[in-house]
Amino acid sequence: MRWRAAALALVVAACRHRPGGDGPYADKVANDVPQIERALGVKYKRPPKLEIRSRQQVREFLLQKLNEPAVQKAIAGQEMTYKLLGLLPDTLKLGEFFVKVLTEQIIGYYDPKTKLLYVVDGAPEEYVGITIMHELVHALQDQYVNLDSLQHLVGDDDRQAAVQSVIEGQAVYEQVYLMAGGSGNIAAQLPGGWEQLRTAIREAQTTQPIFASAPMVIQEALLFPYINGAEFARRFQSLRPGKFLWDQFPQSTEQVMHERAFFGAAPDVPSVLTLPAAKGIIDENDFGEFGTRLFLFHHLKDRDAATRASVGWDADRYVLVKTPAGNAFAWTTVWDTPLDAAEFVSALDDVMLARFRAKSVNTGGVRRFATATRAIEVSSRDIGGRPVVFYVDMPAGSTTPPIDLAKVQVSAR
Repeated sequence: MRWRAAALALVVAACRHRPGGDGPYADKVANDVPQIERALGVKYKRPPKLEIRSRQQVREFLLQKLNEPAVQKAIAGQEMTYKLLGLLPDTLKLGEFFVKVLTEQIIGYYDPKTKLLYVVDGAPEEYVGITIMHELVHALQDQYVNLDSLQHLVGDDDRQAAVQSVIEGQAVYEQVYLMAGGSGNIAAQLPGGWEQLRTAIREAQTTQPIFASAPMVIQEALLFPYINGAEFARRFQSLRPGKFLWDQFPQSTEQVMHERAFFGAAPDVPSVLTLPAAKGIIDENDFGEFGTRLFLFHHLKDRDAATRASVGWDADRYVLVKTPAGNAFAWTTVWDTPLDAAEFVSALDDVMLARFRAKSVNTGGVRRFATATRAIEVSSRDIGGRPVVFYVDMPAGSTTPPIDLAKVQVSAR
């Protein structure tokens, strides 16, 4: 989900500079650095530096970044796609909402472009110390892997989410590990165990009024790297002790969420899905298993059903295309087994019923759903030995999909 990447890129402005060895938080930085080095098993190549920013300066910088053409295009495409899918209200302006929710939440931030850690002036002191430790982990990560390039993967939101889960998940895990004393089994030391930590992260965010008012899909997309990423980091420490988390990043949210998908004897690597060229493309990207699950849950309001219907995901790709009759959408998904594909198709039937009160009319193996304004078709076929499902959403009266489905290609990565 692209707003996750935007949330990480649209932050922080320049103001007063305070090196790590000076200023109001110098003692905190000096105390945290050796602890973080011991926990991660590597040392800082250069001392981290810290600067102070006012909340107004953060807001101004966010607005400036949002005016960049590439950012405007990305957010506009994402907004149109998710409104078409019924995931965002028609009245919501995504760019403006980003500024509000991020300004509300920001206490500190490590910027890989400037190599500086920023703290918002006047932020609550009870949170500043925790934030500094978290961002110092990012500063150390950036000295061994290029966070700036990793955070700007283009055209693959699923992989972007997986990478960000490693970055944020490790920072959360190490932060909790150090706060728990830096030894032993973290889950055993936490009241209520690891599940309580997941709940605490979620509840801490929902106490923020603007975040709490966000559509579910935005909330979950912003929380995923912290909650699921921390769980991934915990599994990594348990199953691959002595290894570096940065040596091999997961390639999908499926690998982040499912232990066997990444740590199994044969990791579940997504297939390569290639869509044919089309005129008028507004947006092209993927959802991944996590995004697919969010789409289903949003409409079905049934977590178990959404999970069952998204497990078995192998790859996906979608396009939003401008046509003379209006925007059209084509979403192609690849599945591990025919049963997985069938479960997804069945879930789409339920989505159409819940969203439009529309039942399918089956013609020639194609499920058709008619609404007052849209014509939706769901079909399946085998491509390269893999079960593939096509979901096409067109303006009412349209009969030609926005891409040539016969030219879709699936291959092993």
